Amino acid sequence: MPTRHYTTAVGDPAMHVEEGADTGGYVGVAGALLDAVKARVGDLVEVRRPDGSAADRGLLLPHHEFSGEDVVVLKLENGYNVGVAVTAADAVHVVTRAVPRVPPLREIPRTEGRPAVAVIGTGGTIASYVDYRTGAVHPALTADELAFSVPGLADRYNLRAEALFSVHSEDLFPHHWADIARAAARHLEQGAAGVVVPHGTDTMGITAAGLSFMLGALSGPVVLVGSQRSSDRPSSDATENLEEACLVATQDLGEVVVAMHAGTSDGAVAVHRGTRVRKMHTSARWAFKSVNSEPIAIVSGTDVSWRGEHRARAPRTALDDRVEDRVVLLQVYPGFDPELVHHSARRARGIVLAGTGLGHMGAHAFGAVREAVGRGVVVVITSQCLYGATNMNIYSNGRDLLRQGVVPLGDMLPETAFAKLCCMLGRSQDPDEVRRMMLEPLAGEAVDRRAVGGEDR
Repeated sequence: MPTRHYTTAVGDPAMHVEEGADTGGYVGVAGALLDAVKARVGDLVEVRRPDGSAADRGLLLPHHEFSGEDVVVLKLENGYNVGVAVTAADAVHVVTRAVPRVPPLREIPRTEGRPAVAVIGTGGTIASYVDYRTGAVHPALTADELAFSVPGLADRYNLRAEALFSVHSEDLFPHHWADIARAAARHLEQGAAGVVVPHGTDTMGITAAGLSFMLGALSGPVVLVGSQRSSDRPSSDATENLEEACLVATQDLGEVVVAMHAGTSDGAVAVHRGTRVRKMHTSARWAFKSVNSEPIAIVSGTDVSWRGEHRARAPRTALDDRVEDRVVLLQVYPGFDPELVHHSARRARGIVLAGTGLGHMGAHAFGAVREAVGRGVVVVITSQCLYGATNMNIYSNGRDLLRQGVVPLGDMLPETAFAKLCCMLGRSQDPDEVRRMMLEPLAGEAVDRRAVGGEDR
């Protein structure tokens, strides 16, 4: 059978389907029950038992190849799929017929006076549609899919959509940051008020840091946004995150930021500086937190409440997209194998150590670090504690490690240090010059003062 795409309309209990949607491949008992009422994939149906009681109600999904001929597959109101076993004595009632899906516009509308917002797609679930034949969520692959992924955005902004690439965020390389940075700079120079970058959440904070160093001055915000819950789930945060990200993109802001839910409920989106944000939970809506700093702003509806200092728009965007992929990030642990440093030094130009506490590692690995530095590899160290900062002068271990040529980076996040080292190594072949640049504040990545206790209370 040919594959068809199905999407869920926000706020509409009926599924929108393409014209001519079929029964979904059902045969046997299940097929007979569905045929009797002309039920089609996408209909809201109810399975009723012989005594008239309702067993389950949900959107009819296609028959799964592993399901039996007596199983009807439904998507329940809570967003989960179930297989309902049926017999010839049961009945199926169609509650609501699926509404034929309106094909996406090929021309994204433009209205005089509306702010222009560029949307650059990279993948992830934030701008996606649901394929109910497989139950999978697919990222928008074309500009118009991207522009219309959230109903109503095209009515408020003049969208400039570009599907740059569609990959899982864990499959991104540092050179992909350069692709995004170039696209963002181009759209800003062409008059966009700001840029929104839908991105997978797993490495979104690292991409934000990389872009922060590549886009030193910005004539408008570059806002990365993601979704912790896929768009086929009632608890999805995709719509609100993207709506508020577009609002942030129109503000007087000249920085790279991340916009994500501020709490478990709808109503507030936090705006985090790109060099200060980290994903702190695998699946919670509030997963993204600013570390050693406050969020720049909290957005609620149309209200933007600024919380901390931020850079205003610059007259022009400054782009430096040079980047080095050969950088490794190593976490120190008890029994750390020095061979990891030896191996990395043979292949990489830079090593970031996420040290323990104030910036320590076992003395048994000092020789490997000293040898790496001697080979011209830039070795820097941060703390895996995240909150607080490195201080290599408190204990002898730290002082000895400094003598090996390691550069301490204060309260810089390990992932931010990785992104910065990738960018600085792209700009210079001189290890001493790179070490100097790593200590030069460029995008709020390290500060001397921070809240007592680290995390905002």
